[in-house]
Amino acid sequence: MVKDRLIELVHSALLDAKQSGDFAIEEIPEIEIDVPRNKDFGDYSTNIAMVLARQLGAPPRDIAQRIINHVTEHNGLIDKVQVAGAGFINFYLKPDWYHQVVKKIHAQGEKYGTSDRHTGQSVLVEYVSANPNGPITVGSGRGGAIGDVIANLLEAVGFRVYREYYINDALNSLQMQNFGKSLEVRYLQLLGHDAKMPEDGYQGEYVTQIAKDIVDKDGDKYVHLPKDERVRLFTDMGEQAMLALQKSDLEDFGITFDNWYSERTLHESGKVTAAIEELKKRGYAYEKDGAIWLKSTEFGDDKDRTLVRSNGLPTYIAADTAYHADKFDRGYEKLLNIWGPHHHGYIARTKAAVAALGYNPDNLDVLIFQVVRLFSGGELVMMSKRRGDLIPLSELVDEVGKDAARFFLLMRSADSSLDFDLELAKQQSSDNPVYYVQYAHARISSILRTAEKEGIRIPNISDVDLSLIVHPSEIELIKKLAEWPELIERSATNYEPHRLTSYSTDLAALFHAFYRDCRVLGEAPELMAARLTLVQAVRIVLANALKMMGISAPERM
Repeated sequence: MVKDRLIELVHSALLDAKQSGDFAIEEIPEIEIDVPRNKDFGDYSTNIAMVLARQLGAPPRDIAQRIINHVTEHNGLIDKVQVAGAGFINFYLKPDWYHQVVKKIHAQGEKYGTSDRHTGQSVLVEYVSANPNGPITVGSGRGGAIGDVIANLLEAVGFRVYREYYINDALNSLQMQNFGKSLEVRYLQLLGHDAKMPEDGYQGEYVTQIAKDIVDKDGDKYVHLPKDERVRLFTDMGEQAMLALQKSDLEDFGITFDNWYSERTLHESGKVTAAIEELKKRGYAYEKDGAIWLKSTEFGDDKDRTLVRSNGLPTYIAADTAYHADKFDRGYEKLLNIWGPHHHGYIARTKAAVAALGYNPDNLDVLIFQVVRLFSGGELVMMSKRRGDLIPLSELVDEVGKDAARFFLLMRSADSSLDFDLELAKQQSSDNPVYYVQYAHARISSILRTAEKEGIRIPNISDVDLSLIVHPSEIELIKKLAEWPELIERSATNYEPHRLTSYSTDLAALFHAFYRDCRVLGEAPELMAARLTLVQAVRIVLANALKMMGISAPERM
């Protein structure tokens, strides 16, 4: 990657300057390489001289010039280096470097941008994990898109990735019990019995539909069962129906999991009890007021947490403790949990439980994503699972399509709330970013089809004179193509899938500008061959970016 090579170059120059006595540097700070907004200031730039000014007690421009004096090895990359402004160091790359980028893309194809940097490392990514008491909502869909694409990114940099959905189906779950009671009420009502929905019941149409399915299949078979037995039965039947629906909706959204892990099995297998006993043995669990507590304050939490209530029922944190121990015990070196809003408070207690059991809490990462607000015609669309007017993910996909739904749900950083414009997502215009990106891929496909129809042979890159690619629009396009490997690494390392949407939109914009400024077909054969080669490279990277996001790359639109 170019930025990495430039960082190494500057770092080597600073070391050489230090060893020669030119600089009395105590510690070399982090070196940042950026792309100047003004193209006249080179291809890349660093402000390292200004960063060092206070430490060295010298003017930044003087420091910058002395750094340049120690830049001795360019490896065919740099044409010239200059000091500019208050002390920036600007790098101008040799034209041949751009040509090597195009050649590399053609040689690597769909592997371009991937790496083996993390080969041999494993990570378990847990995401969505919605309660099985309702359809997957748009909010959970955002977590699904984020988790799915992060998993793709981690695989792209060499990780062995395992995708898991955690089913919150513990028998003592109040939410699941309310769901079972709600389903029981609808079942009885459909059979003409007087039954009243509890205040905290679920009013959604999906509850009535499940009840109808039960009536159609079994009739009044369950009417005369004891109430407690009937509620347990309906809770189980409702869970199975919802899990089937959730799996189907997620598959339609392009998401599948390696495993659906049931919380209930943790309790039934004795793993929750075993985890609590291990905490006691380690001295990190104690009894007080008839309950069992985790000493989470010893690991940075703001208060100790209840593991087992005074009524003998384990809490969520007890099950989560056993679950995370199970993850590590399965051999995964790194865990990534992708949780929805309002879960910030669970991070400290979960990491405390992990540490108390002897695992390294630094190997557990938690990414919190924020809410999605849907707008239609400028009006906010309200959502509530219990009132019954929730917006299922399936309805969003039906309305705007899988590709637009995924792209729009990825468009903002996870820690930012996201406003989803339904009308914009349905537009077939350049204002719609996913349409804009896909149209660029389709336009390239059209160029290549036309060339084939006209009998123009798509050249082998080894036969192409890439030195003919000199137009500024061509160079800017190649520079963006060159950023793809670094973008994948950064997005994977920092869990930032939203960068893929920005990158693909920028690449599409640069291609559309190139298409405006540079004719491809109808030019002199040598130039046409070079531009066809460049166009193919753009199609490869656009397709790679769309695939990474789980979005189709259409050849016709």
